[in-house]
Amino acid sequence: MSDTDILMDTPLRHELAEAGYARLSGADLFERLPSAGWNALARSWDDLGPDLYMADGGRYRRRRHATFACEQGVFTRQPHQPHFQSRDYNPLNGDVQRWFDPVEQGTIDNSAMQAIFAFCARSFPLAGRQHVELHQFRIEARTGELGRPTPEGMHRDGVDWVFVMLVERRNVREGVTRIGTPEGGALGEFTLARPGDAVLIDDHRIMHGVTEIHAVDPAQPAWRDALVLTFAADA
Repeated sequence: MSDTDILMDTPLRHELAEAGYARLSGADLFERLPSAGWNALARSWDDLGPDLYMADGGRYRRRRHATFACEQGVFTRQPHQPHFQSRDYNPLNGDVQRWFDPVEQGTIDNSAMQAIFAFCARSFPLAGRQHVELHQFRIEARTGELGRPTPEGMHRDGVDWVFVMLVERRNVREGVTRIGTPEGGALGEFTLARPGDAVLIDDHRIMHGVTEIHAVDPAQPAWRDALVLTFAADA
């Protein structure tokens, strides 16, 4: 098997085509990432600004955001712009142009992040130019306030493909990923528990959500860090 065949992840693509989603363990993902870049990448989550657009009034979410054009596996960063979803896909925070702090260029240039970009480009059946959004999320479990990774509940993102990867769980329990159909059928649930654990999703076929997180020790900081990349054909 050639290096190109390995990078194409044919079994992963088959699973994605058959089930509409595919899981990947951190151990498997790390085989594809340069180990030298991971620690620096993970620590970039320590410098995220607050999400000030939470319609539920919560202050438990921090994030950064960036957009790219992707064509034939080449990612080109676009001028900073707002994140927008209609209420059809996000009934809580939809129909609002949400401006978040931009992802630091050093985070994008990090060798591990570049390898994640390449992995996604080869794992999803992308055709033509893609609009790509990168989200760094930190969900905090604070005293007196629950941490909600997906406060909108089970949802689709309104794109074509979604990549979700756990970066770190610190002093938290629960945070279970649930997978279902747009018609409301349950397809399964699992926990992204270790750094690098990931799921790839066909957004047309799959609803997804994550349950609330709670601090194991309420006296200590508690959070769940995740990377989300979305891909949509650029009209």
